[in-house]
Amino acid sequence: MRKIAIIDDDASERLVLKGLVEEAGFTVVAEGADGVEAVKVCEKSLPDLVIMDVKMPLKDGIDATAELQRCCPTPVVLLTASADAETIRRAAEVGVMAYLVKPVREEDLAPAIELAIERFKEFGVLRRENEDLKKTLQARKTIEKAKGLLMERERLSEGEAFSRIRKISMDKRKSMTEIAEVIILAFEDKK
Repeated sequence: MRKIAIIDDDASERLVLKGLVEEAGFTVVAEGADGVEAVKVCEKSLPDLVIMDVKMPLKDGIDATAELQRCCPTPVVLLTASADAETIRRAAEVGVMAYLVKPVREEDLAPAIELAIERFKEFGVLRRENEDLKKTLQARKTIEKAKGLLMERERLSEGEAFSRIRKISMDKRKSMTEIAEVIILAFEDKK
């Protein structure tokens, strides 16, 4: 059962949304009336998704979404009375997963919730893969730099330099990147 938080400054809108969410088979675990409260209730209740109005006092739904993504990443479905291009652009920039125009219809709600949650998971996987690729690329750059220094200073071939880094790595039970960093530091200190 998906846990949903509803954030809207209009109490009657929250009540209607709660009914729609529950009729669609989801559980409402938290409610709030503004963007500041949105972050607090999400940190406390850890919902699977937040349904949030765009225009609210203290902090609008888009700014609240941006803060939410920094402190406790959660998929967000934004609600608005009008779908202007600027609001849509801002929502996309902060990672809003879906956007519904009020009045929300029951038949639109469940698909938007499921789509937003699945899309959010996919983005998470892509984000982690991207971070892994960046780390791998940085590791390769570090090893290549150390290899180049060994080739230049020790007059080794590329294969010999790589083999030396690999052997030290195995002997010391450290990653090749860690050994490459030590080699780079050692040669830079000799300058």
